[in-house]
Amino acid sequence: MRCPHCRFEQPIAPVNREVREHAIEELATLAPKPRAAGGQVLRCPGCGAANETDALSGRCQFCATPMIASAAEDRIVPEGLVPFRVGKQDVHENLRKWARSRWFAPNSLKKVNNAETLYGTYVPHWTYDAATTTWYQGERGEEYEVGSGDDKRTEVRWYHVRGTVQRYFDDVLVPAAGNVSADRLKELEPWPLKQAVPYQEAYLSGFRTLRYDVEPETGYERAQQKMAEVIRKDCKDDIGGDRQRLHSVETAYEAVTYKLLLLPVWFASYVYNGKQWQVMVNAETGEVTGERPYSPLKIACAVVLVAVVAALVYLLTKHH
Repeated sequence: MRCPHCRFEQPIAPVNREVREHAIEELATLAPKPRAAGGQVLRCPGCGAANETDALSGRCQFCATPMIASAAEDRIVPEGLVPFRVGKQDVHENLRKWARSRWFAPNSLKKVNNAETLYGTYVPHWTYDAATTTWYQGERGEEYEVGSGDDKRTEVRWYHVRGTVQRYFDDVLVPAAGNVSADRLKELEPWPLKQAVPYQEAYLSGFRTLRYDVEPETGYERAQQKMAEVIRKDCKDDIGGDRQRLHSVETAYEAVTYKLLLLPVWFASYVYNGKQWQVMVNAETGEVTGERPYSPLKIACAVVLVAVVAALVYLLTKHH
């Protein structure tokens, strides 16, 4: 494990267990564990101050000492995590390149790589596996040409079809922190989920760790929506032809499993026109995504420049 601030490396002893999947049926045996409003109080091991937080880990707001809560207080404990690989210094460089590549961005965007705006966070995600069998009915369209010359057109001859497709889904990823943009997190994919290590609290030291607030049952519903999109494409590929229509799709899900993983993300923020903008960095691959404003002044200058160039081209063409 490497400290995100001083880069000192402290090895974490491996544990004799694997990151394993849990049968979806186990959820029915897990009783809900309600959380106190406003989070919990963590006692700082450094200065002894009380810190109220809804996170699983973080730093004392008074002395910055790392604090870690017990994940056992949650209904489900993380099964594994992908450790932070991209350090703070490397993130600064990635953010600088990202900021420079944004067209028409205000100069204040360059502040996004300031150290004060950067913090590492483990974001919880659910993963789901499933073996699916799908029965479909639809139509296959075969195109053919009729007429000639200006009257030539394409028509379609439709044939009724039915069939069965199968697919095994592995690690369908669903964000489990409702206060983090799922769309932004998707832009950070893919994640090396097979490199996940068994969960140990030692990995959380020095980082903020969010608790999940999307329950696994809700996560499974969202995972099924993702699977359904892939299954519909499989059905259309199986139908073949030039065009496809699907009238009915019925899917059976078997051997469904789930697990809770923590994925590493660097968060950076900056202020522009009184609004806070956020950028995220995949702490494994270095991929950057985020919100960005547009500079009205730069856009106006670009419009004027285009108009001037167009006018010059017109004048030169006219005189020749």
